[in-house]
Amino acid sequence: MADLSEYRRKRDPGRTPEPVPDPAVLPHGDDDTFVIQEHHASSLHWDVRLERGGVLVSWAVPKGLPPEPGTIRLAVRTEDHPVEYAEFSGVIPKGEYGGGEMFLWDRGRYETVKWSDREVDVVLHGDRVEGEFVFFRREGSGGASKDWMVRRRHVAARSDWESLPEDLRPMLPTAGSLPADDAGWSYEFAWDGARVLARVEGGRVTLSTGSGEDVTAAYPELQGLGARLGMTQAVLDGVVVAFDGGRPSAEALRRRVGVDSTARARKLAKATPVTLLVVDVLHLEGRSTLGLAHSDRRVLLEELELAGRHWLTPPSFPGDGAAVVEAGREQGLSGVVAKRSDSPYSPGARSADWVVVAIGPGGGR
Repeated sequence: MADLSEYRRKRDPGRTPEPVPDPAVLPHGDDDTFVIQEHHASSLHWDVRLERGGVLVSWAVPKGLPPEPGTIRLAVRTEDHPVEYAEFSGVIPKGEYGGGEMFLWDRGRYETVKWSDREVDVVLHGDRVEGEFVFFRREGSGGASKDWMVRRRHVAARSDWESLPEDLRPMLPTAGSLPADDAGWSYEFAWDGARVLARVEGGRVTLSTGSGEDVTAAYPELQGLGARLGMTQAVLDGVVVAFDGGRPSAEALRRRVGVDSTARARKLAKATPVTLLVVDVLHLEGRSTLGLAHSDRRVLLEELELAGRHWLTPPSFPGDGAAVVEAGREQGLSGVVAKRSDSPYSPGARSADWVVVAIGPGGGR
């Protein structure tokens, strides 16, 4: 039977902006609406809430709902919430239960395929999520445990969904001079830093070098990018840069490269923070973007609106390479990269579609 006593026990209406309704007859709905709320508590997770029997039956899903069939993720069953919670967005004060920012990530209607104490099978029709999901109690040594899991049964209307690739390598530029004709080219500053690919999934980031080495532990401050993108799946191409006085510093970056001690990396992140300059997107929401023209990939990248304390998308300038070179020289940068606007992304290849023009010390990436 639906009961909000545990919900009320954990919350003081005088200290939290969350709805804490007075005990009363539970409202009667149609048992067919749901919400997903992104919750930046002590650890990022997504709260999936299904309206049923006058309450919101709730699970906390640390990595978000599985994006593809066959993937199973932890889903922690939490106390039932009042239906008013479906409208809640705000900041729960630090020190209170669930303290942190929460906002609405998706909402819609659902169809019930099966509902029991051990298994809940529903089809979600939201603005962002569409598909059938099964929440089920995990079997323990003595039978069903208190732990729940969630799996995706099928992907609705996305038969072309592709899993995140595991083995991509960065595309590399050739050294040369500015194209004779600016038409069909765009220009970016070359940054002296460590080239990485960032794999983003379930609010977490994994970083790898051009040789495939995992360097995630060296840059803990970049994990916030995963929280920023939430449940968005992506593979991003970027350069890790340590700035000193507004300019890339190879000396400062050397203090960060190769660190695998978590404690030391966190200490260095405060003393010598880095910034991830994201320059390309190779995979996004179940689709490879490798075959798209650079100009189209650039549009997708800018739509992600990556502008945070430790990550950003640097500008790209169509045409007028000479002006970009002059601007780079004035800023003391090492070079400019010319990119053919219609060029696909060629993983691991050194291509004439990208040309790095050296204008100072370092020589670019």
